[in-house]
Amino acid sequence: MYREVSVIEIREVLRAWMSGAGTRTAAARAGVDRKTARRYVDAAVAAGLDRDCGVEQLTDELISAVVTAVRPDRPQGHGQAWEALCTNHDRINTWVEDGLTVVKIGDLLARQGMIVPQRTLHRYCAERTQYRGRGGTVPVTDGEPGVECQIDFARMGMLTDNGRRRVVHALIFTAVFSRHMFVWLTFAQTLEALIDGCEAAWRFFGGVFRVLVPDNMSAIVAHADSVNPRFTVGWLEYAQARGFGTDPARVAHPQDKPRVERMVQYVRNNFFAGEEFADLADAQAHAEAWCAEKAGQRIHGTTCARPAVVFAEAEAALLIEAPAQPYAVPIYAEVKVHRDYHVQVGKALYSIPEPYRGQTLSARADGELVKMYHRGKLVKTHPRQPPGGRSTDPADLPTEKTVYAMRDLARLIATATGHGTNVGIYAERLLDHDLPWTKMRQVYRLLGLVKRYGAAPTDTACGRALDLDVVSVAKIAAMLAKATENTPTPPPRAASGLAPARFARDPGEYRTSSPKPAKPDWMTVIDGGALNEGGQEELW
Repeated sequence: MYREVSVIEIREVLRAWMSGAGTRTAAARAGVDRKTARRYVDAAVAAGLDRDCGVEQLTDELISAVVTAVRPDRPQGHGQAWEALCTNHDRINTWVEDGLTVVKIGDLLARQGMIVPQRTLHRYCAERTQYRGRGGTVPVTDGEPGVECQIDFARMGMLTDNGRRRVVHALIFTAVFSRHMFVWLTFAQTLEALIDGCEAAWRFFGGVFRVLVPDNMSAIVAHADSVNPRFTVGWLEYAQARGFGTDPARVAHPQDKPRVERMVQYVRNNFFAGEEFADLADAQAHAEAWCAEKAGQRIHGTTCARPAVVFAEAEAALLIEAPAQPYAVPIYAEVKVHRDYHVQVGKALYSIPEPYRGQTLSARADGELVKMYHRGKLVKTHPRQPPGGRSTDPADLPTEKTVYAMRDLARLIATATGHGTNVGIYAERLLDHDLPWTKMRQVYRLLGLVKRYGAAPTDTACGRALDLDVVSVAKIAAMLAKATENTPTPPPRAASGLAPARFARDPGEYRTSSPKPAKPDWMTVIDGGALNEGGQEELW
């Protein structure tokens, strides 16, 4: 690649040559190519330089003559490669408008036999077309100590976990002022993994930085915006609990967090590459030791100091006090109230008041409580249940469904007793079972009879059935249907001396066959036959 040799380098080449050194040695002393040194020496000899007359000959006039001979003036300040690009301006401009990169344009030109230096092509595109490459950068002030910490997720590679290979990521924390860093390894990039990494970082640093600068990872930023980003509820609540602010970088602007971006390759190549770890816990232990002993004790190329030492002297005392208790990551969910007046949060069921049936609620579940919100208003709180558990408040259910849903036998008996003493006793008899809740439907049918026929007739029917020791809702229904609940019970038979029959019925309730028609007086029945007027037997 072409490099313009400075006047000082030309003078050094000629001085070394006049001292008796060869062109190879003169080129090495000046830091130029041997062929370049030969061209300048030849041009100086042609301009009158005498090797035996001393260095006083190396005047500015001589050097100018040498430069003019070796580097003749270029038209318009550019060389042949630039002129060749000018002849293909329209084609290059079209490629730039199509969004092609400088490298791709150089490849296309090379296919057509035009090979130009990439730096020349880049300058041409920047000056003569609408090409906009990466702009220049300026160093950003580090700010006050103990204030800013930049964080970023980076893919490290593969790690064995429970017998299988998985992709592991590193959450890298870099203190902007001291460049001290911490690495947290994880298999996921969820909110829970992010908060676990932050909690580990606060333990490592001994405190919390006042501002975190992440990228627009989904666990933190719900809606990206360069001015007013909207954070996820979980991250916002965590930031409030730990007392720090969040200043995310703009989308596709890694230069907004350059301190941590520069550390990604360092962590991947210096810590993770070539290492063998037993599992994630073993890798994490090595990562913390590497951050404290290797990365923290190196001489940083920019600050020219050891990051761990600078952090201990200038930043550690200015951090927010480290949390004493671990942070329990809540569960946030949008849930719909089902037909059974319950919602599901964390694989457990929780009841919701009847007016919110069919509505969508916002749920927050931590280690102790589950809170339900409707349009920002708290509508229900339950104790947290394990997966598969259930928390039901009877007040949330409709009155007519509460007893059945809760299997409240005492309340069911009390409801029956409210319609009559005998009805209550009869309900108790119905529920007198090893599995009483399997008989609840019979009690509900009994209460249905109360609603249909009235409390008084049903109570009377239950009293009669109890006297006869008959426990059957079907019998009560039959009695009420025939209005026999007020029929006097027949007295027991005294002649037999036996107890009254359990299922004694009135004789009139039995069905009898129709009577046969009366026979004529003149017919006399004899052994199944009859005699006629002549005295002869006639069969019929």
